[in-house]
Amino acid sequence: MSDLLGVTTERLAVIGNISRDLTRYPDHRGGTRLGGGALLLSLAAAKAGRRAAPVCVLGNDLAHLPEAPELSALDWSARTQADGKSTAFDLEYDLQGELVGVGTNYGVAEELTDHALRHMDLHPRDTYHVCCRRPLDVAAVLGRLAGNAADFSVDFFLPSAEAMIRATARWLPKATTVFVNAAEYRLLEQAIDCATLPEVVITDGPRAAVVRRFGHQVASAVPPPRSPREVSGAGDALAGTFLARRWQGATTAQALAEATAAAADYVAAPPLPIPAPRRG
Repeated sequence: MSDLLGVTTERLAVIGNISRDLTRYPDHRGGTRLGGGALLLSLAAAKAGRRAAPVCVLGNDLAHLPEAPELSALDWSARTQADGKSTAFDLEYDLQGELVGVGTNYGVAEELTDHALRHMDLHPRDTYHVCCRRPLDVAAVLGRLAGNAADFSVDFFLPSAEAMIRATARWLPKATTVFVNAAEYRLLEQAIDCATLPEVVITDGPRAAVVRRFGHQVASAVPPPRSPREVSGAGDALAGTFLARRWQGATTAQALAEATAAAADYVAAPPLPIPAPRRG
């Protein structure tokens, strides 16, 4: 356990959405799949050896997920269920894997902020990762975490990143790690002095990912080449792996190399199907 991340508990609680996603590409890749930062980041962390719990709200349509054998590695005790439909995203990408259009129905995730605040009050010793994406009230959540002196990390989603970064800027220097892509980092630089941030992980698709600590680059890694099948969620795979490996004591360079490899493997793998409910 590094002195940068401090003393933490075994469990990583990931605040965010679990969603039904439809991804579309000009070459007819894509389709319906299971997604959402809370799920994909938690799965990556669990695969890398850390106990991970999605702090999420499931609708009636995804209430069966905790029973799915393929998701049994997760700690489902931090989820709640609400009457209604789960979050749904329609994600359109170009051939380079850049997001060009988003359609959203937040569904029961409108209740996520209240659920997350309750969870934080009940479990102040958890380590937290916050997926700073709508409809979460990120100012309320990060304000509570900072007030509790909790260990937390954050990431963003480009379509809402500018607003979310500005809403969270005052608390970001208290985050152990901020995860952004190259475009989000430019927005981050406009909102805050990045030299005040303990750790920023910056990804850039197939190009080198870097780690900056208080403004100084301390590590870089080029993802191994893979033929992409699905790019949505690659950042979650990287962040979950990086956090798990750092918690286990890996150096920054080791964690980044493994995290970029995990993200590359993720984009080359088949999308995660939505499991069918059990019969009987």
